[in-house]
Amino acid sequence: MVFKKIIEKVSKRKKDEFEDEDVIEVTPVKEVERKVMVKVEKLKEFADTDRIQGLLREGYIVFVSIKDLKDRDLSELKRAIDKLKRTVLALNGDIVGVEEDFIVLTPGYAKIAR
Repeated sequence: MVFKKIIEKVSKRKKDEFEDEDVIEVTPVKEVERKVMVKVEKLKEFADTDRIQGLLREGYIVFVSIKDLKDRDLSELKRAIDKLKRTVLALNGDIVGVEEDFIVLTPGYAKIAR
């Protein structure tokens, strides 16, 4: 009986405390959904680097097949990769070779785990 009265007093006091406080309504923040865009391209000639650079600047992660150019002209492939590497560095992105026939290029928001 005594415990019941103590519990009632404490619960009434807590209820009064909550009624006196200001109530702040919190609205949930809506998360912005961002999709990662990935493109697969072929590097057939040096001129294809311009198209690939444009995709990087637009925010795409680009998988590039270098097999055609590698089989035909290694010096042109080296020039093309150097040009793409400069673009990736300017965007704070990342570049990595995958096996012998592909390279992966990313813009600044993505890094490649090695």
